[in-house]
Amino acid sequence: MSYQSIYEAWLADPRLAETDRAELAAIAADEKEKEYRFGGELEFGTAGMRGIIGCGMNMMNVYTVMRATQGLAGYLKTLPAAQQAKGVVISYDTRRNSALFARKAAGVLARNGIKVYLFDDVHPVPMLSYAVRYLGTAAGIMITASHNPKEYNGYKVYGEDGAQMSPEATKVVVSFIDRITDYLSVTGEEDSPLILPVPREVDDTYIEALKKLTLSQEAVAKCGKDLKLVYTPVHGSGYVPVTRILKELGINVTVVQEQTTKDTEFSTVKVPNPEFKETLSMGIALADKIDADVVFGTDPDSDRLGVAVKNGEGEFVALSGNQVGILLLDYILTRLKEENALPANAAVVKSFVTTGMAKAICDDFGVALFETPVGFKFIGEKIKEWEADGSHTFVFGFEESCGYLRGTHARDKDAVVASMLCAEMVCYYTYIGKTVWGRLQEIYAKYGYVLDKNESIQYAGLNAMKEMNAVVDALKTVDVKAFGSFPVEAVRDYSADVRRAADGTTQPLNIPKCNCVYYELAGGSFVCVRPSGTEPKLKIYYSVKAPTEQAAQEELVGVKASVQQLLDSVKQ
Repeated sequence: MSYQSIYEAWLADPRLAETDRAELAAIAADEKEKEYRFGGELEFGTAGMRGIIGCGMNMMNVYTVMRATQGLAGYLKTLPAAQQAKGVVISYDTRRNSALFARKAAGVLARNGIKVYLFDDVHPVPMLSYAVRYLGTAAGIMITASHNPKEYNGYKVYGEDGAQMSPEATKVVVSFIDRITDYLSVTGEEDSPLILPVPREVDDTYIEALKKLTLSQEAVAKCGKDLKLVYTPVHGSGYVPVTRILKELGINVTVVQEQTTKDTEFSTVKVPNPEFKETLSMGIALADKIDADVVFGTDPDSDRLGVAVKNGEGEFVALSGNQVGILLLDYILTRLKEENALPANAAVVKSFVTTGMAKAICDDFGVALFETPVGFKFIGEKIKEWEADGSHTFVFGFEESCGYLRGTHARDKDAVVASMLCAEMVCYYTYIGKTVWGRLQEIYAKYGYVLDKNESIQYAGLNAMKEMNAVVDALKTVDVKAFGSFPVEAVRDYSADVRRAADGTTQPLNIPKCNCVYYELAGGSFVCVRPSGTEPKLKIYYSVKAPTEQAAQEELVGVKASVQQLLDSVKQ
């Protein structure tokens, strides 16, 4: 059927809510909008689904949410009866319709005879992951679009280990979803006795699990009460757990009151993404006012942490996700070593687009470093693998997009535990007469300066993902000798699972496939190009190693120019 026919069928369907009918009637003359909404279906991948809120097959709404949940129910019914009986736990954040979508999902599962634990208020991603493990459920659902703009919402599915569902299980879920061609046919029972509240003890035991991960109790006891820390939840779900863990540890925290409200429009920021300094601007302004030491910000589902600290001149600088990652990595390994608690088989995991400096730090501490594709579920899979075979002990995992995890209480990035660790890290350096900024400069002096930057090229329309993948596919056909002054030493084609060295030799990468091209440059630098899995953006990652920051900045100019020439050539 054409998008026009599908649009008209939805508009005339008596099962459609009147508010949705009015919304569709309002776009009757907008062919581009109708094609976007009905010319394709919202894709359900290994990260679930994410899209703009609105009525249509390619949008986030109660119909697409209930259809996806019916697919999940179909998958759960293929499991042994004992596993089915474990049920599902559902959480949600502060976005538009998050609570509504959570209730609708719960109702569909209940109608299928599946027990549901539903949080009675917003809870972040890491607490959903923890709840799956603590309650022993067969799966979990998180309603969130993470750091995306306010127009978006999403639906993440978690497996019984608390990590995002595996590609194999997701494929089965999708097969059941695809069988449902009538989007408006799925119904639920929201008043079912199978829908239960999440026990209050889940919150308490989660906080207790985090306390066991502290590394500098003496420093916190000495400096925590005098620390001036400003925190903003950016209208998200991190407010309660982040302030609770800091206060219970005795760390002084001042919140940005205007950003503690559950504002679905995130009206005080352009986008609720703590990766951007602008998102932390109200926190930095308050920090300047009270002469604070550090600023934290978490995104709506509190899986990402943004940090700003004072530089040598006393001005607040927003650290990149890579910088926070290497600071935490260095701090965790340092403290474990000082306490003689660093496991002999300790291992760290990062995504392959995350800073190359991690290798130098891990090598210095004698700790194994593993790389995965982008997506914290792959880090969760490593934890599960090592728990099964005992080959390594997980000590830290991180991604450049402000995602960090210490501990195995959860299997997704956790801005609550990251907030705790960063706060005690500030206490630790204060205790020994240093600053976080000063320690970062020491790290650069010891291992060499690495400048990590990323840029995004925005795409739009129904074919955005197809167009982005086409660009990446085209890059694989071009023989690139150098970027700027850096020779290309090897090219990794993650879709083909192969690394091709400049001398023509090849070797397998042996990690899950994804559509991405990664250029290894001389001296440990790299360039990587991949389509985002959550937004219509083509992402370009730069990691430039040089003796000094100024030299790295100068080298980056030439590298960027080469990348732009390459992109221009494949788009012609």
